[in-house]
Amino acid sequence: MKEIEPLTESYFYILLCLYRGPNHGYGIMQMTQRLSEGRVTIGPGTMYGATGSMIKKGWIEELKDPQEGRRRLYTLTVEGRAVLEAEVQRLKGLLKSAREEMSDEQR
Repeated sequence: MKEIEPLTESYFYILLCLYRGPNHGYGIMQMTQRLSEGRVTIGPGTMYGATGSMIKKGWIEELKDPQEGRRRLYTLTVEGRAVLEAEVQRLKGLLKSAREEMSDEQR
């Protein structure tokens, strides 16, 4: 996997919402609201711009499901899963550094 820049919150949550299985755009927007406790809102324009970009990057795929009608159903690719997992590790490293530095200041 090539070097990946840190993900925006929108990209992070879209990938996270697909981690356990396929979802449609509206479902991703609702799940993001729930997971972020209302802190992050993904609107339709952001949603479809981001999914289009992530499809081009090979991180997600659009599934054709006749039962979904007009709604687009998305799924994570192997590369998308790796990108999300790498971002989680990067964030854990940042949090570890902050905890260590901030606990040193309190001594």
